Amino acid sequence: MTPQHHLPADIERTSLSIITAELEELGLTPPPETAAVVKRVIHTTADFDYARNLRFTPGAVAAGIAALRGKTPIVTDTNMALSGISKPALTRLGGSALCYMADPEVAAIARQTGTTRAVASFHRAAQEHPGAILAVGNAPTALLTIAEEIEAGLRPALVIGVPVGFVNVVESKERLFATCEAYGVPAIVAMGRKGGSTVAAAICNALVYSAAEMLDPKARGWN
Repeated sequence: MTPQHHLPADIERTSLSIITAELEELGLTPPPETAAVVKRVIHTTADFDYARNLRFTPGAVAAGIAALRGKTPIVTDTNMALSGISKPALTRLGGSALCYMADPEVAAIARQTGTTRAVASFHRAAQEHPGAILAVGNAPTALLTIAEEIEAGLRPALVIGVPVGFVNVVESKERLFATCEAYGVPAIVAMGRKGGSTVAAAICNALVYSAAEMLDPKARGWN
C-alpha cells in the first residue's frame, strides 16, 4: 500500500475535503457558523452522527470565538481534554486552559461533601472563573452542577457539554441545554450518549483555531 499523503497538513486537508463531500451526500451540510466545529469533531471521531446530534444555541460559536479573543480561560473536566487543546493556538490568543480535577483541595472537598470531583471542580470554577468557557467531556454531574450554577446566576461565556456514557448522560445534557436556552447562556451540546474528552477538545480546538485564524494547517506552521 502506498500512502495517499505523508505530511500532516495534507492529511488534514484531504480528510476535511472527504468530510465535506460526505456531509453533502448525506444532506447534512452544516451552516457556515457551525461548520468548523462539526467537521473538527467528525475529523476526530470519524463519526458522522455528530452532524445530527451536535446542538448549538443561537450564536454559540461566535460567542466562544469572541470570548477566546478576549483571553477568556477554558476550564475542562478532565486532564485528557486539557491536554488535547492546542497550546500554541491558545498562546497566540494570550489565553489559557485549566482543569481542577487533580487538585488536592478539590479532592478533599469532594470527600467531605460526599460528591464527585467534577461537582467540586465546577463549583470552584464558578467561583474563580465565573465567565469562563466550560468544557465537559466526561462527567454528567458536572453538567448538572453547571445548570444549577446558571440558575443561581452564573453566566459562563460558553458551555460545551459532551460527556459520553449510559448513566445520567442523556438527561444531564437535556437539562443543561434547556437551562442554557432559558437563561441565554451560549451552549454546544452533543445530545444522546456519544461524546468524550476527545470531542470536548475537538470543539475547543475548532473554536481556538477559528479565533486565532489557524483553521488552515499552514497557519499552525505545518507543511
